[in-house]
Amino acid sequence: MAQLYDLVLRGGTIVNQDGIAAADLGIRGGRISHIGTVAEGAAGESFDASGLHILPGVIDSHVHFREPGGEECEDLESGSRAAVLGGVTAVFDMPNTDPATVNAETLADKVKRARGRMYCDFAFYPGATPHNIEELATLERLEGAAGIKVFMGSSTGDLLVDDPALLRRLLAVVGRRVAFHCEDEARLNARKGLRREDDPASHSEWRDPKAAVMATQLLLQLAREAGKRIHILHVSTAEEMTLIAANRDLATAEVTPHHLMLVAPDAYEQLSTRAQMNPPLRGEAERTALWEGLRQGVVDTIGSDHAPHSLAAKAKPYPASPSGMPGVQSTVPLMLDRVNAGALSLPRFVDLTSAGPARVYGIVGKGRIALGYDADLTVVDMQAERVITNAASASRCGWTPYDGWTVKGWPVATLVRGRVVMREGEITAEADGQPVRFGEALARG
Repeated sequence: MAQLYDLVLRGGTIVNQDGIAAADLGIRGGRISHIGTVAEGAAGESFDASGLHILPGVIDSHVHFREPGGEECEDLESGSRAAVLGGVTAVFDMPNTDPATVNAETLADKVKRARGRMYCDFAFYPGATPHNIEELATLERLEGAAGIKVFMGSSTGDLLVDDPALLRRLLAVVGRRVAFHCEDEARLNARKGLRREDDPASHSEWRDPKAAVMATQLLLQLAREAGKRIHILHVSTAEEMTLIAANRDLATAEVTPHHLMLVAPDAYEQLSTRAQMNPPLRGEAERTALWEGLRQGVVDTIGSDHAPHSLAAKAKPYPASPSGMPGVQSTVPLMLDRVNAGALSLPRFVDLTSAGPARVYGIVGKGRIALGYDADLTVVDMQAERVITNAASASRCGWTPYDGWTVKGWPVATLVRGRVVMREGEITAEADGQPVRFGEALARG
């Protein structure tokens, strides 16, 4: 029999937009070529997926891989290694590097650095500044651009746009959906006195829920005036969920695993400054509201906000300690554990991590298991019980806030465009990540 496929995944259970069903999956030329029964001998290589679930490749649309400028705690190679070990097939990297990604040159430099070094596919956010607003319409359509990222608070360097007049101008010139970090900078500055030396729990008091809500309220008002689409990152409060639900025609929402899994003040007692994040961890009432927003369909995407720092940096006494924690390798097992616990269904997990990012960002050829789509696949064992450990962390920072957590459900293989790049915790292919393509930027490549 002629070989019709390069690779066939046999005997697995496919989780897709049309439900959950057992089927073989044929791959040819890096794309999905057949869903259904595949005859023996029709493939050059077979993958026994018996007892496993095959998901559309997980897309983490919110990571900080620190290159250039912060390679001591992460770079594009190490971050992407952690990603594929965690079942992630594509990542979108944030602009707050050194130098920041704020023009065509710095964006092209990141794309060049990524080729041949990243194990997963990739895109990069150009960041808005008060000085590059007129360039944003061009930047958002360049190769490898995930869309514009705006820091309304908690910025680094020049990456802060909190003036309403500048935000109005920004929304007037962009065409694609824009991603926002929503914290009110004026309120953060006014409340800095609430920070207590060597008390990281005061981080959540300083950056209170109102700071996030104020920025989100302003953003929704400006987006409504401009008639533009926005994506609100790392939503952390109940009131923001309510606001977004009332503005679904223009607003989409992301939540993070740490805001879903960790709660203040307990996390500070257990993790100290390793629990320090922006926006910060919230109390149990806010965490419960995030889960309810997820169940009610308000949440569109889950992003890890993978933001590693070395343990030495994290050991500095608060508030000298930096904000951020790693997460790209732990998102899938943490959320699969919640699936097994009944907190969400497996199709809803797929919606949040594959179909959702594809819908929000207009990704071409990813986010579904469908003929002609990239064969990006996350293969998981829903019955596997494993322990998340610092020792298994592939991130250069070498730690995880979930060290010692036992979870049920684990990624056992990661396929990127038909290539098995991870299997059973081992990297099995050379780095060959490519830029993610977006429908609104196809004319540019």
